[in-house]
Amino acid sequence: MTRVAQFMHVSPQRFQVDWADAFPGETAPALPNLPRRATAGSAGYDFFAPNAFSLAPGETAKIPTGVRVRIADGWVLMLFPRSGLGFKYRLQLNNTVGVVDADYFGAKNEGHIFIKLTNAGDRLLSVAAGEAFAQGVFLPFGLTIDDAATGARVGGFGSTDISAEARP
Repeated sequence: MTRVAQFMHVSPQRFQVDWADAFPGETAPALPNLPRRATAGSAGYDFFAPNAFSLAPGETAKIPTGVRVRIADGWVLMLFPRSGLGFKYRLQLNNTVGVVDADYFGAKNEGHIFIKLTNAGDRLLSVAAGEAFAQGVFLPFGLTIDDAATGARVGGFGSTDISAEARP
């Protein structure tokens, strides 16, 4: 297998700031375990809940994971809910599939990966602190023959959009 990435924690200061933004008035928990595969045959790296949370049907939560990832050129990290949680609770990522680009690592927020979830099911979902709730899969990607992207990321989410003036 080709090794294409390395998970790391964001700084404790970054985690505290992002946790306070997501959960005002709550003290940030300890940084969670870094993502890892459960078995040798698993494609997905499990992301672990930094703190216990519950989602009633229709509720949404934005979870700061405390994780960043350095990814080799030509690869991307795709994020999904854990299969069992999607099947049992209709747990969904609000952006349907998370896309973590290689250059996100150097973003102003240290490349901090957030996972925003919605319980689209009809019963309460409870996740314990340290429990796996999402998974990430590394995939290669290609470029078009006429690709001419030269921009550099400066922000976080949504910062790679091409402005209307820059579109051909």
